[in-house]
Amino acid sequence: MSKLVTIFGGSGFVGRYIARRLAKDGWRVRVAVRRPNEAIFLRPYGKPGQVEPVLCNIRDDASVRAALAGADAVVNCVGTFDIGGRNSFQAIQADGAGRIARLAAAAGITRMVHLSAIGADADAASAYARSKAAGEAGVLAALPGAMILRPSVIFGPEDGFFNRFAAMSRLGPVLPVVGAETRFQPVHVDDVAQAAVLGVQGHATGIYELGGPDVESFRTLMQRMLRVIQRRRLIINLPFWAASIMGAAFDFLQFATGGLIRNGMITRDQVRSLRSDNVVAPGARGFAALGITATAMEGVLPEYLWRYRPSGQYAAIKDSAKNLKKV
Repeated sequence: MSKLVTIFGGSGFVGRYIARRLAKDGWRVRVAVRRPNEAIFLRPYGKPGQVEPVLCNIRDDASVRAALAGADAVVNCVGTFDIGGRNSFQAIQADGAGRIARLAAAAGITRMVHLSAIGADADAASAYARSKAAGEAGVLAALPGAMILRPSVIFGPEDGFFNRFAAMSRLGPVLPVVGAETRFQPVHVDDVAQAAVLGVQGHATGIYELGGPDVESFRTLMQRMLRVIQRRRLIINLPFWAASIMGAAFDFLQFATGGLIRNGMITRDQVRSLRSDNVVAPGARGFAALGITATAMEGVLPEYLWRYRPSGQYAAIKDSAKNLKKV
C-alpha cells in the first residue's frame, strides 16, 4: 500500500501544490482543513480516493490526532494574518505548529515539513515573525529531524502579493506602497512545493531559506508588475510613521466592531515587518543545497497577471494587430 501523508492547510496556496506533487508521486494524501467541502477541488489531483479532505482544527488535540492517524509523514502549511482572536498568531503559528509536531512524534511519525517564513526570529519587532520562530522551536523540540522551510514572498497564480497590487492598480492613477526600498526575494510556489516533497520523502532535514534568483526592492517589484499588466501608475511610498497611524486606525476599527469589519488593508504589525528586508540570509542553506533551480519571475508573472491588463485576454491580439500592414 502507498504511503500516507497528512497536509495541514493542504487546500491553501502552497499546500495545494505540495498535495499535487505528492499525489503524482503515488502518495495517499490526507488534506486536513477546517472546511473540507471547500477542498474538494483537490480530489482530481490523484486517482479516486487518493486525495481526501478531512475536517481538522489545529487548535484541538483530538482533531489533530485523528488527522494524523496512520500517516507516514506530515506537512504543516497553516498560517494566519490575525494577530488576535481564536486564530491568532500565537494560537495558529506557534501553539498549532507545536501541537502538530508533538502529536506526530507521539504517533511515531518522524518525517515532518513545516512552512515558516524568512525573518522568523524570537527577538523580532513583528509579532508575526516572533510567532513563526515560536512555531519552529515547538516543531524542533518534538521532532529534531524535521524540515523547516523559510520562503520569502511567494508568487504564483493564486498569490496574495502580485494579484493584490495588480488589482489595486485598476482603481486609480496612484499605487501606494509601504517600505518601497525594502528588498524581497520572491520565490515560485511550485519550487517551495518541490522542496517540501524532498522533506516528506526523507531526503532533507533542517532549516532552509528559500528565495528566487531575483532580489528587488518593493518599488522595483511593483514596476515589474505594472509592465506585465501594461499600466502606468505613480508609485507613492508611504512613510513608515504614516503607515503606522493608518494601521493603528484599521486595527482599532476591526477591534471596535468585534471583527465584523476586518483589517484587509494594512496592520501595525505588517508595517513593522516591512521595515526589514525579506531575503535569504548570507550563508543560509537554500535551493542549491536541495538541488533545485529556482524559477525566475519573468517567465511566470505574465501567465496569470494578464487578466489585469486593460484589454485582459485580448491584449496580445491587439498588440499583434498593431503590426499588421495596411493594404
